[in-house]
Amino acid sequence: MSQIVGIDLGTTNSLVAAVIDGKPTLIPNERGKFITPSVVGFTDTGELLVGEPAKNQAVANPERTVTSIKRLMGTDRRIVIGEKEYSPQEISAVILKKLKLDAETYLGSVVNEAIITVPAYFTDAQRQATKDGGEIAGFKVERIINEPTAAALAYGFDKGGEARTILVYDLGGGTFDVSLIRMVEGAFKVLATTGNNNLGGDDFDYRVVEYLIERFKDKEKIDLKNIPDVSQQRAILQRLKEAAETAKIDLSSLLETEVNLPFIYTEGEEPVHLHETLTRAKYEELVRDLVEQTQQPIHLALSDANLAPEQVDAIILVGGMTRTPMVQRLVRDEMGKEALKDINPEECVAMGAAIQAGIKRGSLEEFVVVDVAPFTLGIETEGDKFSRIVPRNTAIPCSRKSLYRTTVDGQTEALIHVLQGESDKASQNESLGEFILSEITPAARGDSLVEVFFDYDVNGIVKITAKDRKTAQGKSITIKASKKRLTTDEVAHAQRDVSRHTGSMLAQRERSKVLYEAESTLKDLTLLIRAGEKGEKKIDSIEISRLSEMANKIKEALKSEDLSLLEEHIEKATGLIADYSY
Repeated sequence: MSQIVGIDLGTTNSLVAAVIDGKPTLIPNERGKFITPSVVGFTDTGELLVGEPAKNQAVANPERTVTSIKRLMGTDRRIVIGEKEYSPQEISAVILKKLKLDAETYLGSVVNEAIITVPAYFTDAQRQATKDGGEIAGFKVERIINEPTAAALAYGFDKGGEARTILVYDLGGGTFDVSLIRMVEGAFKVLATTGNNNLGGDDFDYRVVEYLIERFKDKEKIDLKNIPDVSQQRAILQRLKEAAETAKIDLSSLLETEVNLPFIYTEGEEPVHLHETLTRAKYEELVRDLVEQTQQPIHLALSDANLAPEQVDAIILVGGMTRTPMVQRLVRDEMGKEALKDINPEECVAMGAAIQAGIKRGSLEEFVVVDVAPFTLGIETEGDKFSRIVPRNTAIPCSRKSLYRTTVDGQTEALIHVLQGESDKASQNESLGEFILSEITPAARGDSLVEVFFDYDVNGIVKITAKDRKTAQGKSITIKASKKRLTTDEVAHAQRDVSRHTGSMLAQRERSKVLYEAESTLKDLTLLIRAGEKGEKKIDSIEISRLSEMANKIKEALKSEDLSLLEEHIEKATGLIADYSY
């Protein structure tokens, strides 16, 4: 029997989870880690890399490495690697395929279905693109669920019938959401949601990168943003990006950190090094306005839900960026209370997705999840006006209709232009698609009526129908006609491409697993040797020499990445280590 999993497809990292023995459980990758970097790369020989191996090659091969693809979902951008172009959906599909293989290996069965999470403020185009990515990866996407809703499910899983109002503050690698959710007797009703699809950890990293570049320019009179050699510049910027991310993480727990990038640039024959001390105070100064950009969405969500901060019972922080002390202070100051500390911000979304998957499969007790439309939906009317049909924060699934009169004598056609947004002017909102309703009964202006129906499903995907009220002649469209959406043929072609990479992914998975085991074994051997040398374990000099010889063999095999030799050495070393496990 095939399995169903929940997936948190993140900007920076992704996770997969499933319900095992009645509990949501994170699934490890081949390195034994629950978090897989959302990075895809290709070597110079065309070999596909996904996750940690792709992230590891980013500095040496930045032009063939793709990061933060989630920020391009729902756009018609193409990623060029070598002589081939990829859509954002195809790159996301490679990440999802890797998670699928990890899950199948761990669960020991085929995994054909998935619940995939998206930011609550994702547009229709972004949701459709995510669903396309899942289908290309070989999943039947059972549902698209909002990340804050998934986090609330994870929080409420074992809370029984306790009634609570929860604010979910979700600041991830590329997006920001805030949602208010009412939890009562196994039901989760989203009261309001808002956010910013262009605010996240990447923006914080770039502020640090800009600072490091300016400091280096002041000290060395070299502008790292304007290096003549384009490939060298890409490598420099990738090193700076990784150093900035590391510094940001360090400053969540430290008051200052060192950024050391030796040989960052070579001028003539002389190497130049970057060394900078970054304090938490300076970092907070650099990103203060970014953190403050999350204030207004909190106020808007509270206003839309007709709630005051004191009426919120609990605050859940989601996303790695919420480990930032400045972020935690802002939330505390705005809400007048501390956020919960017993929720893992990086893991709770995947856990919630797994719970939804378990409910879908029938392996968990039913939870009722009522989500909302994040944007107002409507159509364009005469004079660049926006006619609202589904107001934002309307509970979904839902159906709404509106009646319109013809605007000219003898009118037989009407352009139905579907939009989303909050402006009264149609031109200031985002176009979702359009179609022409023909065969309207000709009559004097205003005498013929057109009904427009909006059907909004649980995935946040919309179907629009328009018909002549007199004849019931109509036409409908599911909002997917934008050039940003892949066609059925394009999805099928992408599926074949990804399937061709399956063997490469499995080989990479096996190689990574062996290398990880070798590194872990080498670490255990080193600790054992040190313990023997210090007299902490009774190991004589001959035995220490024997252990050291085995450690050297593993080091040499790691350099050549000889997998069969590594497996042989790991087996022997494991036996030696076991002899001293007392």
